[in-house]
Amino acid sequence: MAGETLTATSYIQHHLTNLTYGKLPEGYERHQADGSVEVLSQDTWTLAHTSQEASDMGFMAIHLDSMFWSIFLGAVFVMIFARVAKRIHTGVPRGMQNFVEMAVDFIDKQVKDSFHHKNAMIAPMALTIFVWILLMNTMDLVPVDWLPHLATIISGDPHFFFKVVPTTDPNVTLGMAFTVFGLMIYFTIAKKGFMGFVKELTLHPFHAEKWYINLILIPINFALETISWISKPISLGLRLFGNLYAGEMIFILIATMFSAGLVLGLFAGVLQWAWAVFHILVIVLQAFVFMVLTIVYMAMAHQVEEEDQFH
Repeated sequence: MAGETLTATSYIQHHLTNLTYGKLPEGYERHQADGSVEVLSQDTWTLAHTSQEASDMGFMAIHLDSMFWSIFLGAVFVMIFARVAKRIHTGVPRGMQNFVEMAVDFIDKQVKDSFHHKNAMIAPMALTIFVWILLMNTMDLVPVDWLPHLATIISGDPHFFFKVVPTTDPNVTLGMAFTVFGLMIYFTIAKKGFMGFVKELTLHPFHAEKWYINLILIPINFALETISWISKPISLGLRLFGNLYAGEMIFILIATMFSAGLVLGLFAGVLQWAWAVFHILVIVLQAFVFMVLTIVYMAMAHQVEEEDQFH
């Protein structure tokens, strides 16, 4: 952020802005760090230099940092578990094998307790969700300036934005949540049939024996069930985002205290350590909650496999 006066507000805003790639329209005025203004002669795909540019790029913009870290940490998860699987032995587990076995046993127990149907996909999906989200959340424990500052040095761009916690990006958390939502719809239709899915939307929770009464109840049921279905992925994604975003914000606020003198700097160090210790609980808990709710939603999608509640 060379050429700009670094204030607490600009510092916070910089750390909360994603590395955004998108299109700026013809005629758009780009304000440079030296105070000059560049007017674009045509529609231009580029990296955003300010938070305002990132906002103006609209829906079709992509957050490159969120994509990089989520894919990278997903690859780390796959490599670790694949490596342990190749070297697994029947003796006393140690090191990474011990962690992997504990994670697998823990997830297996959660699935058996909440999911009482036959579907070989649910346990691996729950394991993937838990470990992947746990790894993404754990990035919040990396000091807020280290990786962004390193990325700025490597890029040579003083405007370079670089967020390292994918779960503080609602696009990531809602993307995962709506993927779960899509699987809910798929398994509901697969297990109950399309008409069973329609019945669930129109004849639940209120159902009468007389067909003409159902004609009145169907719009009410459809409205209630639609709200119920849509609220599931939204609450699932926003819960994860909100908790991690708040945690990141507190780390950033504490970081602003380091430049306020020796006494406040030392106090900030203590606060940062204390919040990091507490935040470990949030990091693990949010991964656990997302995973458990996914299992519960999958169980709900399979629930009427054995019984037809409308007959």
